[in-house]
Amino acid sequence: MKRHTLFGWLMAWVLLSAAFLPVMGPKPVAASGQSSSNQEPTVVLPPLPYLTDLPITGIHRTLTWYTIIPPRPRLEVVEYTVQEGDALFGIAKRFGIKPETILWANPKLENNPDILRPGMVLKIPPVDGVLYKWKEGDTFEKVAQEFDAKPEDIINFLGNRIDLTDPQVKPGQWVMVPGGHKAFRQWVIPVIPDGNAGVALSHLGPAYCPEWYSKQGGTGTFIWPVSIHRVVGNPYAPWHLALDLATWVGEPIRAADSGVVAYAGWSTVGYGYMVLIDHRNGYQTLYAHMSRVFARCGQGVVQGQTIGLGGSTGNSSGPHLHFEVRYMGGFINPWSVLPPP
Repeated sequence: MKRHTLFGWLMAWVLLSAAFLPVMGPKPVAASGQSSSNQEPTVVLPPLPYLTDLPITGIHRTLTWYTIIPPRPRLEVVEYTVQEGDALFGIAKRFGIKPETILWANPKLENNPDILRPGMVLKIPPVDGVLYKWKEGDTFEKVAQEFDAKPEDIINFLGNRIDLTDPQVKPGQWVMVPGGHKAFRQWVIPVIPDGNAGVALSHLGPAYCPEWYSKQGGTGTFIWPVSIHRVVGNPYAPWHLALDLATWVGEPIRAADSGVVAYAGWSTVGYGYMVLIDHRNGYQTLYAHMSRVFARCGQGVVQGQTIGLGGSTGNSSGPHLHFEVRYMGGFINPWSVLPPP
């Protein structure tokens, strides 16, 4: 209600009341025996107007109830079914943990991260660390030392549901070792000797090349094997010794450098249709999950030559090119040899 409106009503009441008030002074007293009919009549003041009778203006506000609930950390291991197009790096980001945490919780995937495929059910730990199955004779100190963690972190993690007054874990019980880690497995591939590629590559499948027909060597420089210079799946990491490059089914896949084809065809280790080129200078490049292979065993290829088509064969959750670079028997990060995107 406006202030001047209320003030106006009050002033009107005061003035009206004053008109009915008697003149100030002593009130006459009736003489003894006289009638009281001559006495001054009683004055009745007008009532103060009710505030509800006054015009009221105001601002209408709608009351909205809103409660801020702080996020609560997840304490339980959950299961996740791999979808089309999933990559380990993306799944880990979705759950807010590191990719290696998922690897360590899924032994089959830990031994070979490239077997990830749609429909696979993964255990997703609640926090970073190692999901461990308690064994007979284990102690908190022993398990913590094995995974380079702290015993008190295992005991105090609420998801382990350990009685702090009597900390005990039964054999066979799964516990989370927060902050723990395992040693990464480093795969070392023997250098392929000329004329006997099968010594090193027969474990990949039947498409290894037992003999070479060309002495084509590399230039010592590398180009992108695909037209889209972007990683769409897993990056290079200790748990994934390659880059998953963007491609589509049917895109020409090109040799990153000149060399000799040492493997061309289907792989039995989850790579689908793949090609491996030995550049005869210590470097080898591998191209996996292709839909078709054009290169042939022992063939010499030049840098930029089409060796197959992009695809999603083998253990793949969507079209991409699994691209590896090896040097002197070990893996190196492809970013170290590829030109800037």
